[in-house]
Amino acid sequence: MNRSNYNNFLLTLTKFATGFILFVLFFLLSVIFWKGIKAINPEFILTSSKNFGSDGGIFYQIIGTLLLVTFAAVISFPIALGTAIFKSEYLSNSKFKKLLEVLIYGLNGIPSIIFGIFGLILFVNILNTGISWFVGSIILAFMILPTIVLSTSQSLNSIPRIYKENAQALGLNKWQVITSVLLPQGIGGAITGLLIGLARAAGETAPIMFIATAYSGVEVPGSFFEPVTALPTHILALAQQATNPQALQNAWGASVVLISLIMIFSISGLYTRIKLSSISKR
Repeated sequence: MNRSNYNNFLLTLTKFATGFILFVLFFLLSVIFWKGIKAINPEFILTSSKNFGSDGGIFYQIIGTLLLVTFAAVISFPIALGTAIFKSEYLSNSKFKKLLEVLIYGLNGIPSIIFGIFGLILFVNILNTGISWFVGSIILAFMILPTIVLSTSQSLNSIPRIYKENAQALGLNKWQVITSVLLPQGIGGAITGLLIGLARAAGETAPIMFIATAYSGVEVPGSFFEPVTALPTHILALAQQATNPQALQNAWGASVVLISLIMIFSISGLYTRIKLSSISKR
């Protein structure tokens, strides 16, 4: 096989793999939306659940999910931004930089259930925090931290070196270079990583089911150390009532809402990356 035929074969294989993945994604989304759209109406969105979710809506589940991911963003974003800047600008030892990269990738590869068990042992059993949405946000922040760090680091490393050299030639010190040049140029990658991480966090069940959520009887929490209801665990509870047609219908409807939230985060991340990249090039 000559080089031309080999390249054509790989191109065909790549197109086939891409088409297959898109087909599977379209099929799954089509099934979920087809089965769940029947449950979507203002009453379903704006009312609370009853009878362990088999009746009523998902208003407090939406509130709980947004509360968890919002505070996960507040906790993780400054830590990830600082880590990426430290790795890019202050960590000069190549061995330590390599070790930090290994730790970040290792943290990114830990299964979500391990984060849940870690939170259960440390916060609930040892620190006696009880079932707390704030603890759930901390665990979700740990989960999405590597995504934000890697995205921010890649964005900072892609900035042309001449930008920093010109700023230093004008007399700016290291911190002024970071705040005046690197952050404005690299913030797009940081926000993109944050939104992609939140898209993952919004759909996680295992990390929060032991430490942050209750299945029923919970509305808006009045303190940091109270549980919430969330869409992923609500869907899990409804799926266990599969013999009840109304509960199953509500599960499909909640799935549509959850996927819609995830798609909003993902599309927002893509749009933010494109928008901020175009601004930084002006």
